Amino acid sequence: MKRLLPVALIALVAAQFPWGNKIQTSSEEWPEYLGGPERNHYSTLTQITPENVQNLKIAWTYATPDSGQMQVNPIVVNGVLYGVTASVQAFALDAATGKELWRFGDPLKNWASTSRGVAYWREGNDERILHTMGPYLYAIDAKTGKSIPSFGENGRVDLHTGLPESAKDKFMVSNTPGTIFEDLIVMPVRLSEGADAAPGDIRAFNVKTGKLAWTFHTIPYPGEFGYETFPKNAYKNTDIGAANNWSGMAVDRKRGILFVPTGSAAYDFYAGNRKGQNLFSNCLLALDARTGKRLWHFQTMHHDVWDRDLPAPPNLVTVKQNGKNIDAVAQVTKQGYVFVFDRVTGKPLFPIKEVPAHKSNLVGEQTWPTQPVPTKPAPFARQSPTVTEKEISPYAENREELIANIKKYKNALFAAPSKEGTVIFPGFDGGAEWGGAAVDPEGVMYVNSNEMAWILTMKDSPKQDALAHLPLGERTYATLCTSCHGPERKGNAKSGYPSLVDISTKRDKAFVSNLITSGKGMMPGFTTLSAADKQALVAFLFDEEKKEASGGGNSKMPYLPYTSTGYNKFLDSKGLPAITPPWGTLNAIDLNTGEYRWKIPFGYEPSLLEKGIKNTGVENYGGPVITASGLLFIAATKDGMFRAFDKKTGKLLWETKLPAAAFATPATYQINGKQYIVMACGGTKLGTKKGNQYVAFTLP
Repeated sequence: MKRLLPVALIALVAAQFPWGNKIQTSSEEWPEYLGGPERNHYSTLTQITPENVQNLKIAWTYATPDSGQMQVNPIVVNGVLYGVTASVQAFALDAATGKELWRFGDPLKNWASTSRGVAYWREGNDERILHTMGPYLYAIDAKTGKSIPSFGENGRVDLHTGLPESAKDKFMVSNTPGTIFEDLIVMPVRLSEGADAAPGDIRAFNVKTGKLAWTFHTIPYPGEFGYETFPKNAYKNTDIGAANNWSGMAVDRKRGILFVPTGSAAYDFYAGNRKGQNLFSNCLLALDARTGKRLWHFQTMHHDVWDRDLPAPPNLVTVKQNGKNIDAVAQVTKQGYVFVFDRVTGKPLFPIKEVPAHKSNLVGEQTWPTQPVPTKPAPFARQSPTVTEKEISPYAENREELIANIKKYKNALFAAPSKEGTVIFPGFDGGAEWGGAAVDPEGVMYVNSNEMAWILTMKDSPKQDALAHLPLGERTYATLCTSCHGPERKGNAKSGYPSLVDISTKRDKAFVSNLITSGKGMMPGFTTLSAADKQALVAFLFDEEKKEASGGGNSKMPYLPYTSTGYNKFLDSKGLPAITPPWGTLNAIDLNTGEYRWKIPFGYEPSLLEKGIKNTGVENYGGPVITASGLLFIAATKDGMFRAFDKKTGKLLWETKLPAAAFATPATYQINGKQYIVMACGGTKLGTKKGNQYVAFTLP
């Protein structure tokens, strides 16, 4: 659904405020997340070309004091590179040599969340780095690395600021850099995926003082537009939350328009308690960047029960249609769709049709009858109806078993979650993911995609009365943890859920207790869990709890009748995708016409390459960077390679093995006439080895 303010009003706003940029930089820098406010991953640099890219050599490396996954897209301003370590310490380097200038953060505090980078703001001699650790936003002096005490309370702002009292202790972190507009920073936040999620209000803070400047309610309050699309008390945040932006935003500084993609309302997979269309979840929002006032919106998924968050910032592009240039905004999705709109009016540039969706057989659930699908471009990832017997991998040793399984599942476009199991394809991680898409000035989009099927299976939630005979810790585990780690604590390593059996031999109680509160990776933190419940849960995990019923515990977790069995990939007996390749692709799409320029498998599966099987493509996380010289740089794959392609043809021109897989987006910049391209190599994800290096390449 799209609703607009009058075009004349939007134009008037733009005319009154012609420019909103406090980040005055040169084209040789990489001054913001993904290269600039348009989030186009694009550089005008031309020194490294298709003809000489094979000559790239390592210029410098920087070893962080920790190790682990780093999703960071570093920024480069005034010859200084600003990045983040695996334990979420911010740092500054000489971008020409890799020499550390300063580092900010507690080396003894290992924040469980990952970070994708920092934001930079400058006014005169006042230069600031805005950085998040846990639920806090910090302002750091860009020159010294020292906290700025006049910002917020002693240099930091609690990201719960401005939320209702019901959310004050709920899980909240920020993985993605905020978006700067004038003296404001608008913050993305990651929340719980459950019914205990905080509300996903979009909030802007003053960069100088840390004070809250404005709030946009993504779950509307009484009297606000969209209020009737949720139950009347949804805004009170008792058992409905989220609809948050976690993936980042883009801003048209000339017009003062902020573009905000949002995720699903929570709980993700059962919405019997949130009947309705659920605005403004799963929306691309166009807001007045100064006030937070809604200008227009489009909802890409109605009443989401598939966790179809908009996974990446939109791209601000200029396309040509019918001989006219149109300033547009393009949004990639987990489903593999690209929605393209006129940036000012919100009018779709290609028709969007509402297609029938399937009804749910879960008691109380009322799925929305239709869902929007763009007619152009065609999806860049295969869709659910294609998963048939023919689509089962020829490399699977248990192929017959997989064929039998796929026949049991619900398998259709927009098939509802079910107890039988529902095929989610593309999977929960796309299609597109947080790495997002690159777009060049010609209007060509370059996007890497996953082609992995996942299986979503629902089950009855255990009622507290039925668990009353269990000790408190075991009861807490059954309520919160079994959907991912299983009733016997064995987990599901192939889908990323570790076994908790014998955890006492691997971690101490303090670490586990902190992890329960802070979360890690896909696991949210259970910040509202009472001390008694948490202590009992740790005792249960360490096999120290007495095997007798016990009372106590005062955590009040919202109850819903169904929960899922976790995020489970559809894999074969070897842990490889159970569908036919390609399992990852790289795509070039002309947004002027909606047609594809090229499409290729992206990456290879090492275990199959050993058998001479190539071009399988692989699951990938992290985005591309494109240059005016005609190159596309990307890592993102578990094979640990860093690659350069000819962006005109998709031809592979160069590849090199990194010290660890880089699940991140590169950055490119130029200093003293020399162009560099840098990657954060943290590994860890998808079973890869841990790493701790930033690696910069340049020509000899």
